[in-house]
Amino acid sequence: MSAPPDAPTVLADSRDVQPEQRSTGGVLAFPAIFLLVTLLFVPSSGVLIMSLTDYQFGMSGFAYVGLDNYRAMLSDARFLNSLTNTLRYVGTVAPISILLGLGLAILIEAQGALRGLYRAVFFLPVTATLVAMATAWEVLLHPSFGLVNTALAGLGFDKQRFLTDPDIALWSLAAIGVWKMVGYNTLLFIAGMSQIPHDLYEAASIDGAERGWRRFTLVTWPLLGPVTLFVITITLIRAFSEFETVAVLTNGGPNGATDMMLYTLYEEAFRFFNIGLAAAISVAFLGFVAALSILKVRLFDRTARYV
Repeated sequence: MSAPPDAPTVLADSRDVQPEQRSTGGVLAFPAIFLLVTLLFVPSSGVLIMSLTDYQFGMSGFAYVGLDNYRAMLSDARFLNSLTNTLRYVGTVAPISILLGLGLAILIEAQGALRGLYRAVFFLPVTATLVAMATAWEVLLHPSFGLVNTALAGLGFDKQRFLTDPDIALWSLAAIGVWKMVGYNTLLFIAGMSQIPHDLYEAASIDGAERGWRRFTLVTWPLLGPVTLFVITITLIRAFSEFETVAVLTNGGPNGATDMMLYTLYEEAFRFFNIGLAAAISVAFLGFVAALSILKVRLFDRTARYV
């Protein structure tokens, strides 16, 4: 006897899937699985294996050295210096670019007809070629004829050696990093704010939160939870991966003041040909990125969702 028309639909159990359906699903998933293995797991496994050897470019063979490269990495003065510089850079760039991105997103959304223009202007640094952008900053920060120093001299201040003074070189790169990342964060926050239902703002206005800080804390900020978590994660990863501005503007100088983790990795691999140590640094970097990604996924499941 057939079930009544209004009987609830029962989802099919995975054991009820026919063999031909399984094979079709496997065929459709194969390209993605193949690319994932080829582009991610195989290279990562190769880097992990090389980090356990003494391999160098030009050598006919190599030997297994276990964790010696990791011990050398943790005791190497240059790596520790680059790690310290990287943490200072991330600790400066990430919070400032996130807070500025959020503030600019709120201001842009409050605008009227010029909203699209402001979005385009702040997103321009994201679309610029990184090497060309770094070269432009090199001209702007030139100690003699750079626009920034010209402006400082016009205001009565001393000219600064932004990229060659060990005391301010790292902070100069951090300012460029904020400029580079704030536009992307602004667009992400704008996208998150556009998904917040307007009914919630109307309900908040009935409760007396029509605008300003109360409206932000009551509606906007709680519902931006998932977007904020994503912005924090992606900003930390991008800041930790800084390489182009260091390679173009300072080469890690002066006296190692701007040496960062990925630039150290690059020099160990392609200047000193110490592939084992460079691979160990790569594994440490990949571990950091993986930990951040896993933490993001775990926290994302606990964040508030839009109603």
